[in-house]
Amino acid sequence: MSRRAPVVSSRAEPLKARKPRNDALRNREAILAAARQIFDVQGVMAPLDCIAVRAQVGNATLYRNFPTRDDLLAAIIKSGFDDALLEGRTLSKMLEPGTALAEWLSRLAWRLRIWHDLPYCLAAAHAEPSRSLNDSCRPLIEETDRLLSAAKSMGQAAADIGADEVFELVLAISWAIDRYGDTQDAARRRVKLGTTGVFFS
Repeated sequence: MSRRAPVVSSRAEPLKARKPRNDALRNREAILAAARQIFDVQGVMAPLDCIAVRAQVGNATLYRNFPTRDDLLAAIIKSGFDDALLEGRTLSKMLEPGTALAEWLSRLAWRLRIWHDLPYCLAAAHAEPSRSLNDSCRPLIEETDRLLSAAKSMGQAAADIGADEVFELVLAISWAIDRYGDTQDAARRRVKLGTTGVFFS
């Protein structure tokens, strides 16, 4: 009596995604922590080699995790931008649309100047849509658009402007805040002066 050959499934088992090794996760977190420390002192144009030295990793490890400066910046600023988006939603619940938009622009300009030369990097990336840093900025532009649209609907903002150009304006003002070392009160005044045209056509 002949035995039947065992049936072998022709379907390949799906490959399970590998979890990053603990040492790889530690290296990534060390790089991010070192970058924050370096940026606090030297600004975002600091040599990436300095970050690798501070993180105690090789340059190859740094570039394997973050191939470009944009990639590193995007990873670091994400949590700060997430906080900004929450602020935007809170403002729209608490204030009239025009006032909420004005407050959003003031807070955004102040937040974007957190590190020296960050407004410059964001503006340069905004001019080149293919750069990875733009993915981090897009939610800020979308929130600006939401607040701007609400203000327009109430006749509290100029009808002929768009969120992209308002964001570009905020970047320029943030650059000035950074360049001239404004206090928060001085920055608020600069934003008010610079964004007058947003609210009056």
